[in-house]
Amino acid sequence: MAAWETQGLDALQLGHIRHYDNLSRQLPNDWSLMKGRGVGQDDFGGYRFQLAYMAYALALVHRHRLPAAPAVFQPIMKRLIDKLLLPEVWMYWHNVSRGGSVFNAHLAQNYKEEWNPVGRDNIMYSAYVQSLTLLYHYLFDDPVYEREGSITFRFWSYFWGGEAKEFKYDQKSLNDHLYWMMVKSGYIGVACEPNCVFQICNQPAILGFRMHDLVYGGSIAEEVTREYAAAWKEFGRVGENGHYHIMLAEDTRVPRANAAAYPWVDAWLGTLMNMWNREFVRENYPRQARDYLIESADGLLSVRSTPRPSIKGETVVNDDCDLGWVAAWASEMGDEETLSGLLRYADRYLSPNWREGGLYYPRNDVEADDFGNRLLVEPQTGNVLLGYSRLNVADGLWKLYNEPWSKERFQQPALREAADDVDVSVAFYDATDRTLHVAMGRSRDRKGTGRVGIGPVPSDARWALGCDGVEVALGRGNQILSSAFDTLSASDGMIRFDCTGGPSRGFRLALL
Repeated sequence: MAAWETQGLDALQLGHIRHYDNLSRQLPNDWSLMKGRGVGQDDFGGYRFQLAYMAYALALVHRHRLPAAPAVFQPIMKRLIDKLLLPEVWMYWHNVSRGGSVFNAHLAQNYKEEWNPVGRDNIMYSAYVQSLTLLYHYLFDDPVYEREGSITFRFWSYFWGGEAKEFKYDQKSLNDHLYWMMVKSGYIGVACEPNCVFQICNQPAILGFRMHDLVYGGSIAEEVTREYAAAWKEFGRVGENGHYHIMLAEDTRVPRANAAAYPWVDAWLGTLMNMWNREFVRENYPRQARDYLIESADGLLSVRSTPRPSIKGETVVNDDCDLGWVAAWASEMGDEETLSGLLRYADRYLSPNWREGGLYYPRNDVEADDFGNRLLVEPQTGNVLLGYSRLNVADGLWKLYNEPWSKERFQQPALREAADDVDVSVAFYDATDRTLHVAMGRSRDRKGTGRVGIGPVPSDARWALGCDGVEVALGRGNQILSSAFDTLSASDGMIRFDCTGGPSRGFRLALL
C-alpha cells in the first residue's frame, strides 16, 4: 500500500509547505528571514541553496505524499525558480570568479571577472538552475523552460556597469553546457569556485541529467555516474578517517580530506549521492553519523559542530547548517530514530515559530545556552532543511531518481486548480477503483476564494463526488445530473467547487 494511502500530512508538515509558499511570494529582492551570517552570498547558506532545497522538498512531498495535488506545488516551484534567476542570487560570481582564495590564489593571474553565472565553474549555482527547471518539466509536464531564452541571467544598473549583462539559455542548452563541462573535466566534476571541485555540488547536476533523460530520453545520467565513479577511484571518495573528501584541486589533483570532520560534508553529500550510489552511502552512514550525534538523557539528539577555521588570522564566517543537513541525511536514510530525536530537539530548543500559517525555526547566532545545548540556527536550517527532513520519506531522492513516475498521471483526475487559501493534506488517485481521494480545507491565515478544480474527467465518463462519506453530486462528463453544492460547475473536463471554511474535509471523486 502506498504511503499516502495511510498517512496524510500533519499540521507541522503543512506548516513547512506554507512557509516555503510564503517565502516564494515575497516581493523581488525581499529576502526577509533568509539572510545568514555570511557576506556576499558565497557561503553554504546563500539564497540559491535555500531556494533550491525548498523546491527539492516540494518535489519530494509531491512525488511521495501528495501525488495528485500538482496545483499545490507547481505555482510555488515556479516562483522559487523565478527567484533563483534574480541577480541578487548569482551576482557573487563576478567576485568569486576572479579567484584569490587560499585554494586558488596561486592561479589568480589565469582568471578574470566573469558575469555569466553558468559560463564556467560555479556548479554550486548552475546545477540548481539546470536540475530545477528540468525537474519542474518532469513533474508537471510543463515545457516552459524549453523556450529559447526562458532561462536568462540579466543585470543592469543605472549607476554602474555600462550595458546590461545578459546571458540566455533554455533547459536543453544549459543541460548540454553542463554535460560538456563534465566531460571536459574527465568526469571528476565541474568546479565550484575556481580550482575547487566539490563532490557535493556536482550531485544536483547528476539529478538534472536524470530529469533530462526522463523528459527527453537517453542515458546521460547513466554515462556520467559511471564515468564519475571511475574517475574518483583514483582519489577515493572517503578519507582515512572514514569521512567523505570535501573536494579535489584541479591543478594538483589532490583531494582535500574532511580531516576536521565537518558534519555538513558527510550529511549533505550522503543525502544527495544516495540517489545514484545508495549502497555506498548506506555502508558509510552509520559510522559517519555516529561521530556527529550528541544524545541527551531524554533521547533528544543534537549535532556536534566543528569550529570554523582561522585563515590568515581571520575566522571564517559561514553558515554550515550542520544540524539541518544531518536531519536531511537521516530522513533520506530512513533513520526514523535519529530523525525523530533531531526534530524533537529542534522543537524544544530552536524556538519554532508560526508566521502567516507557516512553520519555521528563526535564525539564532548564539551557539549554545548556559547548559551547553545547541541553539545555533542558520536560515538554511530553520527555513528549509528541518522542513525538508519532516516532509521527505526514506530514500526520497533515490525513488525520485530510480522509480520513474508514469506519464499516465497527467490523464488521471487530480487536484489541478487550488485557490491560495486551500490547504491539502491528502491527494492520491487509486487507479484500481478509478477514484481520486483528497482531504482539504481553507486556511484562516491566507486570503482566497477556496475554489478548487479536479480533473480531467473524460467527456463520456459518469462520475460521483462525495464529501465526508456522503455523495453530493452526480454527473457525466461536463454535465451535472444532481448536486448538493451550489458552487459546483463542470466544464472543459474539470469539476470545480468551493471548499467551505473550517476543518479539513475529505472529498472523493469516483469515475463510474
